[in-house]
Amino acid sequence: MNKIIVNEVGPRDGLQNQTVLVGVDEKYQLIQQLMAAGINHIEVGSFVSPKAVPQMATTKDLVAQIGQPLPVGMSALIPNVKGLELAIESGVQEVAVVLSATETMNQKNINMSLQKTIDVCSEIVTTAKKSNLRAKAYIGVAFVCPFEGDVPLPWLLDLTKMMQQSGADEIVIADTIGAASPSLVKTTMDLLVAHLGSEILSGHFHDTRGMAIANCYASIEAGIRKFDSSIGGMGGCPFTPNASGNLATEDLVLLAQQCGYETNIDLSKLITAIEYASKITNKSLGGRSYPWLQRNYGAQGKVGSC
Repeated sequence: MNKIIVNEVGPRDGLQNQTVLVGVDEKYQLIQQLMAAGINHIEVGSFVSPKAVPQMATTKDLVAQIGQPLPVGMSALIPNVKGLELAIESGVQEVAVVLSATETMNQKNINMSLQKTIDVCSEIVTTAKKSNLRAKAYIGVAFVCPFEGDVPLPWLLDLTKMMQQSGADEIVIADTIGAASPSLVKTTMDLLVAHLGSEILSGHFHDTRGMAIANCYASIEAGIRKFDSSIGGMGGCPFTPNASGNLATEDLVLLAQQCGYETNIDLSKLITAIEYASKITNKSLGGRSYPWLQRNYGAQGKVGSC
């Protein structure tokens, strides 16, 4: 496939740990700007405890403002069966679960054992499919865990197969702390593609060590064609030590377009969305390519190939 699919996670993963509380209207306007730029895969929020993640307390209201049923391609993160029930009631048609690859990370993140998390995620995916929802499963800290170190590749493969057998439509391999290297990513994705096929897999990379865009390219070389990213590089797991921002959407789009892949995303309109995200978070945002894009956005995103 000569197209890279961008799944924008800014409205959820990007905003969840911002110090400025962002209102429903502001989230709605950000999503509208992202859609205007051509992004139609967006993680709009999560149905989690408002005490644990106050930024996500208004997800139900946001979904209602976007309109029901929420278009396929717009997803919400679901931590448990209660969250799934709320998502269904709200009109969400695509849900995501997160299964961390290690015992300690699951305990720190959601206060459940690894086995319990496997069981809960499998149950949510199975129930979601019975309810005619699209379901995807994240494998968190898929490469390196901040508490247990390197994740054995055979174990990662086992986890992906478990989620596939539960009925997951998509399995997202997540470098939650941004510790993976391009060589490790290539080796990992090659193996997973060989066993599961590339169509079911996607990538989620953090830029803690400046490797996110290189890890995306390594994944593309392995056959992966869908990636999470966050406008302006917003985000980072609030439960993970030293996990800095996500891969910036503008960097991913620029990489894809310069390497000859279609995205149907207008880089010039992404500039507007970045500026708006900076305004509502009261934070200076922008990926590695942002200064260049600011100088050249008048070219309507038409850049050379590599």
